Amino acid sequence: MEDADGVFEQFSDSLSFPSYFGWNWAALSECLRDLQWLPAHHYLIVIDDAPRILSAWPEERMELFRILVRASRHWATAPGIQVLGRRPSFGVLLLCDERDVVSFKMEFSAFLR
Repeated sequence: MEDADGVFEQFSDSLSFPSYFGWNWAALSECLRDLQWLPAHHYLIVIDDAPRILSAWPEERMELFRILVRASRHWATAPGIQVLGRRPSFGVLLLCDERDVVSFKMEFSAFLR
């Protein structure tokens, strides 16, 4: 996921986004807050080598992080969301090397406020 197109492709392929996915940030955000085509009790997005994602594109990187945080908050707080008869959980796991933990945690924590 070195550029935006790579991000969209990875999410679309991994989560089987519907054909109407618009291949832009707004569409990614919308699909992550919907997922009706992929019913489950739990959703977990696992991103390996997270510090490398969009590393040459800091503004787009911030947008992706904002979208992931908003999606997590949406699934945790939106009223009436039920999949298969219960409220699903939605989480994001960002994996990185031990040497990157402190700096990456500081960067990402800005989005959690």
